[in-house]
Order: sequence, then C-alpha cells, then structure tokens
Amino acid sequence: MNDIQYLVRSLGIGATYRGYRYLIVAVSLCLEDEDYLLGISKLLYPKIAEICHTSAGSVERDLRTVITVCWERGNKNLLQAISPCPLFSKPTTGEFVDILTGHLR
Repeated sequence: MNDIQYLVRSLGIGATYRGYRYLIVAVSLCLEDEDYLLGISKLLYPKIAEICHTSAGSVERDLRTVITVCWERGNKNLLQAISPCPLFSKPTTGEFVDILTGHLR
C-alpha cells in the first residue's frame, strides 16, 4: 500500500467510498503539480473526472462526503496533527487536499 493510501485509511476513510479513489488521485496529481491546488474546481475536479470516467460534479460531491466522514467519524486527531494550522471547522476540499499533499511532501 502506498503512502497516500495509508494516510487516507489512517484518517478513517475506507475504500468503500467513491471519494476514496478520487482523493488518492487528487493528492497524486497535486504532488506532481501544485498548480492543481490553485484551481480545485476548474482544474482538479475535471482532471479527476477524466481519469475516473465520471463527472466533475460527482467528484466534488464524493470528495466532500469523505471529508465529512473523516471530520465526523474518522481520525480527526491525526488530521489536526498533520495540519500546519489549527482546524476549528471542517476543512474545504482544497484545504483538505492541501493538508494531505503538504504532509506527504
């Protein structure tokens, strides 16, 4: 299991969610090219949708779902620990992907 999958699973996000795969693709893309973090809706979602043969809207919804799962039922302590700044509310998709990418870098 690679580092991205291990981190995502450690956060309490299992492979039973469609967003699990999308999140792994998102972090992989952002590790290759940080510019994806500057255009989550315009660049990242369409690219993931193209790779995974789905729509950008589906990618957005399913990523928000796994972030909610992590925040409400997952390992919030780990998320807080790897975040460079304190989290007082559930992070946005861009913030979440940035936290994971920054941690793995």
